[in-house]
Amino acid sequence: MTTPSVQRPTTAVFFAQSAIAFGLSLTAVLAGIAKLPVGAWERAFLGLGLVFVVSSAFTLAKCVRDRQEAEEMTSKVDRARVDRLLTEQDPFDPNRV
Repeated sequence: MTTPSVQRPTTAVFFAQSAIAFGLSLTAVLAGIAKLPVGAWERAFLGLGLVFVVSSAFTLAKCVRDRQEAEEMTSKVDRARVDRLLTEQDPFDPNRV
């Protein structure tokens, strides 16, 4: 009675593409910071900002993933409860109220 949820696994190619894109963008920004015609303190400030942005992006991605997993688990529990109630009900039972 339960409808299985559709799982779309991440393919190896998509994962590689994402990792390469992340690496290239991080390298490009680091190279841009290194080549800026500013002092060491300004470069350090921009580098620290970049570290904060990258760590915040990873944290946000983890939070989104955790929320999706929690919603999926909740929907599975709700679905199991409904399935149990439906299997306990017999529509042809003459003593049913």
